[in-house]
Amino acid sequence: MPSAEDTSVQQERSVVRPTREDEVAAAGSELIGGRSGRWSRLGSTALTPVGAVALVALGMFALGMVQKLPCYNWAWFQGAGSQYTHACYSDIPHLYAGRGFSDGLVPYFDRLPGDMQYLEYPVLTGVFMQIASWLTPGGSIQHQEQVYWLVNAGMLMICTAIITICVARTHRRRPWDGLLVALAPAFALTATINWDLLAVALTAAAMLMWSRSRPLAFGILIGLATAAKLYPVLLLGPAFVLCWRAGKWRAFWVATLGAAASWLVVNLPVMVFAPEGWKKFYTFSEERSIDFGSFWLIITQRTGESIEVSTVNTVSTLATVGLCAAIGALTLTAPRRPRFAQLVFLVVAVFILVNKVYSPQYVLWLIPLAALARPRWRDFLIWQACEVMYFLGIWMYLAYTTSGDKHQGLPTEGYQLAIALHLLGTLYLCAVIVRDILMPERDGVRRDGSDDPSGGVLDGAPDAFLLGRAAAHPPRHAALTVEGPRVEWGPGGTPAAD
Repeated sequence: MPSAEDTSVQQERSVVRPTREDEVAAAGSELIGGRSGRWSRLGSTALTPVGAVALVALGMFALGMVQKLPCYNWAWFQGAGSQYTHACYSDIPHLYAGRGFSDGLVPYFDRLPGDMQYLEYPVLTGVFMQIASWLTPGGSIQHQEQVYWLVNAGMLMICTAIITICVARTHRRRPWDGLLVALAPAFALTATINWDLLAVALTAAAMLMWSRSRPLAFGILIGLATAAKLYPVLLLGPAFVLCWRAGKWRAFWVATLGAAASWLVVNLPVMVFAPEGWKKFYTFSEERSIDFGSFWLIITQRTGESIEVSTVNTVSTLATVGLCAAIGALTLTAPRRPRFAQLVFLVVAVFILVNKVYSPQYVLWLIPLAALARPRWRDFLIWQACEVMYFLGIWMYLAYTTSGDKHQGLPTEGYQLAIALHLLGTLYLCAVIVRDILMPERDGVRRDGSDDPSGGVLDGAPDAFLLGRAAAHPPRHAALTVEGPRVEWGPGGTPAAD
């Protein structure tokens, strides 16, 4: 029998090395000594690939905190314009006082002064905010806001570690894909703007559980993530259509029931004892007018005409449903069943693209999904460049609108260009993922013979239902080798015989 050491060596050799299959990763590796050699021992030290990815992510997160220093020191507290010109704005310190945490008000139960009335965040995010306020000591209001941001940053740093570890472990043979998350510039820049990383961490953990064929754990985590942010519930859509094609209905229903149960556990106490406060997130989302970052804003600014909120809500909902239906049709007609991560990225991207608002931290929703759906550095960096330009664009535009007669910053036309770059970058990544679905031989994750490493019960399962043709045979898995074999593909998107 092979020894534990032999097994460890075989596992090391089966790990896909991006520097051997991605020209951009190979070029970038020159900064740290070049690509990994054929006989290198990746696990010969205590630092595993997953551990290395997590450390890089924490380092980048710390750099993102350093980028916020001008605001931390003074710009958050001395006029609006400086926090925009330094591109270091964050909701966290402003909402500490603005949502009653500095006064000891309890979210959802205590009414806020002013028009907001109640906290406009989902319940689990409100709990996260409340815990951070309990850990914030007294002092001047400026000192409290600074410490509140630091406490939240520490909690969000833990979320960052969870995200990168989960992404690195979701595809067993591709831990280094987690570096896409760890080194994403938009991740570092936007991580501490708001509390989105809580939902992103729960979603990343859910993806890991699905990849390990644990649909109940997946569903519970999706329910918790939805209790922190609305978008994670969209993951049940790809699970539904993929389980339909594979005939894995039990996994889908277990996941759905788990999601509903965990969401209710978090929300039900607030729903019962503070119904008005609980509803605020949903009424605020419905009543919110067209805001920054959306193509709707471009339309209204270019035409000078306002659009009724009800009209925007209706059109956005219909567009989301229609595009998701198209993704479902693509799933049921593709030559090979799409990977779970591919569909999740497309569905969440649709939700972002048609929404009436795009806050800069929303890019965090997509970064882990992009690393799993399209782990190619060139495409990822093209998209990230567009998102960084949008990140700078929105702050320069706000600086322009708050500079009065000085008109310092980015004018309206420039901001519209920044929005267009964000939209085009996201659409580009969607396009290459759709191409990979239609031409599975172009999918880098499947080049070694893998089917769906993040698919769990779907991985390697035969098709049970297809639109317009007979179900295909299950995909054949190629043997793992040191080199990472290339598989020849035959007609219909299935691997050809040797």
